[in-house]
Amino acid sequence: MQRMGMVIGINPDDIPEYKRLHADVWPEVLERLRQSNITNYSIFLKEPENLMFSYWEYLGDDFASDDAAIAADPVTQRWWQLCGPMQRPLESRKQGEWWASMEEVFHLD
Repeated sequence: MQRMGMVIGINPDDIPEYKRLHADVWPEVLERLRQSNITNYSIFLKEPENLMFSYWEYLGDDFASDDAAIAADPVTQRWWQLCGPMQRPLESRKQGEWWASMEEVFHLD
């Protein structure tokens, strides 16, 4: 199992709509994540900085393929079309990233 954490900004005016959408995520989006071996997925919001931190656990053995399957899913693409414009990617993110990946420096089971 691999723990993964990422961070992104959010437009302050979009926070209520983002919360509303995530209070009732489309079942097809959730199922695609499960099929791609993603579990224990959470998104946290820090105001007034308007940063979101996401955490999930990856149970598979080929993240690149599972991630590509998520990106290729038409329902997930529509979900991203709704949520993406609300997000503000960090300037410091790596090339090709939307949410900036973070290094795990500590863990306690």
